[in-house]
Amino acid sequence: MTITIALNTEHIHNLDLSPVESVISPILNEGAIASSEQQLNFAINYQQDPQDPRELSEIPEVRLWFIRLDTRYPWLPFLLNWKEGELARYTAMLVPHQFHRSEGIQYNPEALEIFLMHKIFVLRDWLNKQNISSQSRLMSMSQMLGYDLTEEFLDFRF
Repeated sequence: MTITIALNTEHIHNLDLSPVESVISPILNEGAIASSEQQLNFAINYQQDPQDPRELSEIPEVRLWFIRLDTRYPWLPFLLNWKEGELARYTAMLVPHQFHRSEGIQYNPEALEIFLMHKIFVLRDWLNKQNISSQSRLMSMSQMLGYDLTEEFLDFRF
């Protein structure tokens, strides 16, 4: 079941997370985290000048809203619909990048590596607290972003 969160210009300019909170709170309260895995999509209706060629991830106000979102829900990539490109778009909101017509999005390699390692650590801890196995999920997420993590790396203890 796909879960769509609608955002508009006002939500973004006001750094208003209520559209997300209204979806995430029931999922958390009902203990439906595992069944909501990779179900979340964003429908972003951000008004911009028709002459403005920028992608949403290139607009500072939109990126700032996603930074605020990531601060509140650092484990959100678990819920994002990876197959529909939501993980890539979410990553683009948080990681410096460039668009190329022929090659698509090109993330800053160092920034992407830092972002990925941060998400690996956050998600590993959070998934373990939710009693959800994490190793294969984290390996899949890293592969979606162009990295191959080993099982040994993900088997760290602390």
